[in-house]
Amino acid sequence: GSKGAILLLDPASTADAIAGRLKDAGATIVEGSDPVLLPKARKNATELAGTRRAHIRDGAAMVRFLCWLDEIGPTGTIDEIAAAEKLTWFRADTAKKDGSELIDLSFDTISGAGPNGAIVHYRVTPATTRTIAPDMLYLTDSGAQYRDGTTDITRTVVVGKPSDEMRDRFTRVLKGMMAIATARFPVGASGAQLDTLARQWLWQAGLDFDHGTGHGVGAFLGVHEGPQRIAKPRGSQAGTDQPLMAGMILSNEPGYYKANEYGIRIENLVLVEKREIPGGEGEWLGFETLTFAPIDRTLVDRSLLSPAEIEWWNSYHAKVRDVLAPQMEGEALAWLEEACKPL
Repeated sequence: GSKGAILLLDPASTADAIAGRLKDAGATIVEGSDPVLLPKARKNATELAGTRRAHIRDGAAMVRFLCWLDEIGPTGTIDEIAAAEKLTWFRADTAKKDGSELIDLSFDTISGAGPNGAIVHYRVTPATTRTIAPDMLYLTDSGAQYRDGTTDITRTVVVGKPSDEMRDRFTRVLKGMMAIATARFPVGASGAQLDTLARQWLWQAGLDFDHGTGHGVGAFLGVHEGPQRIAKPRGSQAGTDQPLMAGMILSNEPGYYKANEYGIRIENLVLVEKREIPGGEGEWLGFETLTFAPIDRTLVDRSLLSPAEIEWWNSYHAKVRDVLAPQMEGEALAWLEEACKPL
């Protein structure tokens, strides 16, 4: 019955077989972007309140996990699979304590020790799993689906002592992450215009990373949600020219990967919000950081940071402590206090 019907199809998301059957049935196809995408990407007040709650719960689970990892990592008795399973357990247990429920992971946990951390979309299997051992970087990129929100966080930690090179690279990645977190940009600016901010300190050293800086995130929906992203402009690739709008959630996740040695990624989720700039002209936007979890201070080379960056680090970690401490007790609370001390 579609003969004579005029249908809008989004070529980015419509299955080819469906488009073919509609054409065969005599429908008139108009190609365009799905009109639902933008309203869905711009979260309402209820979705944002839920997302904030989800991130605080998730941060508490991360702290319990990082505290556990700090203790057991140096013993060389756990591998990537055991670490990923333990993190899932902490998420489920923390949610239960919070009167909530872990519905699912938002994607398969990326749990990469040493050389495996250098594989950007690594998926651990019994055949590839490595033991986490001293003097190794361990990267975990993971997320949860709670009814009130979707999380996605990456933390890279060192087990034992980092090399000077690891600290240098980590600090350059951190500087890029902070540059995005503190960016101000005019209404109408796209993610492609911000992408270089995340890479500038790596570029200074002749380094780069081969993935986007940020993707859109849903509210108890897809962890990769368009149309917005922060990435190098690649021709007509969806999203890089989409203006960022208040209410959109994106990831902020620069990285650096040294093949066969280690990988570094630091990821927080950020919310686009209006910014009032005294004396500013026109309308401006900036980011609120939604993710609360400590970043590994032993990997920071303080001499590479500006006073403003040190101030961001200290105020972020003070907030992490204030927001998460009420959910912590015992060993995890002591670990959190230590991890959140000023640089």
